[in-house]
Amino acid sequence: MSRLSPAPSRPQHPLATPEETNMFISWAKELIRQIRLAWRLFKDRRVPWALKLIPPAALIYILSPIDILPDLGLGLGQLDDVAIILLSLKLFIELAPPEVVREHLRALGAKIAEWTTEEPAVIEGEFQIKEE
Repeated sequence: MSRLSPAPSRPQHPLATPEETNMFISWAKELIRQIRLAWRLFKDRRVPWALKLIPPAALIYILSPIDILPDLGLGLGQLDDVAIILLSLKLFIELAPPEVVREHLRALGAKIAEWTTEEPAVIEGEFQIKEE
């Protein structure tokens, strides 16, 4: 019987580190929250009807045979579809009235500090030119 030598040991690399897994989970949770927020905004009467055309337009693009990148191979062709959906959701949420968005975010349990951008401080005053 011949004796086989063991294979040289290689460092074992996990598929994903815990940090990467946590980042993916938080990204997925945020995506789900954005989808739920977009759905709530879509049903809200305070959001202008013209804005409500954005998500259906994205779906029509996805279902239409016209594509920016043809869906020939797996992966690449679907990237433009995913990008259109994500961008349309982001655009719809960004253009919706901010007070309505905040109200729905609170209802969804979001921390508003994560979603607000601080406005720059405005300093009011008067300017006078003195002639000598």
